Amino acid sequence: MAYPRTSARRRRILFVVLAAATLVINLPILLMVLNSFQTTEQLMTARRLIPEQPTIANYLYLSQRTAFWTYLSNSMLISFASTIVSATIASLAGYALSRYRGAVTAIYSQALFVVQMFPIILALIPLFVLFRSLGLINSPLSVIILYSVVHLPFATWMARSFFDSIPRELEEAALIDGCSAFGAFARIVLPLSGPGLAAIAIFSFLFSYNEFFVANLFLKDQSAMTLPVGIRMFMQQYSTDWGSLMAAATVTLVPTFILFLFVQKYIAYGAVSGGVKG
Repeated sequence: MAYPRTSARRRRILFVVLAAATLVINLPILLMVLNSFQTTEQLMTARRLIPEQPTIANYLYLSQRTAFWTYLSNSMLISFASTIVSATIASLAGYALSRYRGAVTAIYSQALFVVQMFPIILALIPLFVLFRSLGLINSPLSVIILYSVVHLPFATWMARSFFDSIPRELEEAALIDGCSAFGAFARIVLPLSGPGLAAIAIFSFLFSYNEFFVANLFLKDQSAMTLPVGIRMFMQQYSTDWGSLMAAATVTLVPTFILFLFVQKYIAYGAVSGGVKG
């Protein structure tokens, strides 16, 4: 009769250990959020982790005296656009590599490795000259194109791996019922690929949302800057506005947190595992 009590005790101990580990891992984020409710002067003199006199002065400063919301809107526009472009092209290319095996697709598949190993920094100077001649400097289109191209090889390989796990029998049944090849892909394969496309979207969005170097090179005007470039404005040569920097970083976390809330269910539950029974 002691086995249920022992099992319950182990679960409680395991819960306490995991909760403590989670707290330690997320402690820097929690401290950042707490410090966002203190001014820079309070941060320099504070002796406690929890603010003694919380204030929203930093958030008011962001809204009223900086272009933070412009940076945020630019980052959201660029991130969503590059995510949609890379996920769309990667799904089509990954499906082709998964279903149509041949010499051409094999060469293309191997070429993706070469492109993935090629550092984008080596091509930035000719790309800058090209985009300047096209009038795309300080335009979101320039970084959208670059982000989509840089992330496309990795996204294509992810899509191919996931399409390989989808049984071909589902498409064959759709073809027998009168669907075209593209119809079987759009109506059968694509709806089942929710977890794979969600993973591709997460990686693409986070890459575009957090990227600094390319955006700093191609987006010079304040009206075109993204969040990583704009937040750097809080760090000057001889001083740093730590309070506003903490508030800006806290707000920057919100879009990615919301994204994970909506996408995690597609990753947690695999729609393909029960697609074929027998």
